[in-house]
Amino acid sequence: MTDAALIHLRVPASLKARWVRESRAADMRLTDWIIQRVEQPVPHQTTIATAVIPAGVQFSDLKLARDTDGNVSFDWGVIERICVASGQDVAVFRDGPEDNLASLLATWYHVHRAAGGAPDAVYEDLVAEVRVEDAAGQHYSHAPGRA
Repeated sequence: MTDAALIHLRVPASLKARWVRESRAADMRLTDWIIQRVEQPVPHQTTIATAVIPAGVQFSDLKLARDTDGNVSFDWGVIERICVASGQDVAVFRDGPEDNLASLLATWYHVHRAAGGAPDAVYEDLVAEVRVEDAAGQHYSHAPGRA
């Protein structure tokens, strides 16, 4: 293309990795996927300003676990309780981008630890895994069993 213009984007490695995963899932080249996303109108966007953790709910109530296939499981009922207390539709976390749930858990865990809460071994393992991937220049996670 003689009339093409070049655009450079500097984004965090984790964001690029998410874009790569999503473009692959859509069976699209990354460039085409980004263009589609930029040009696509956003019908409705929800921003979560505050999540209310109901009284008596602890981070450990999630029962985070690493399954034998490498996936992470937890008690969705806890997330549903948080959504009810926050006036938020659980679909934002269950059906939305995984970053929605990851952000909720990361923020909650940070607040939990800052308030003197006990470490969660599974969550700490996930954070360590991300750090190792980033340090190795691996900017995306392989599906369990495909590394």
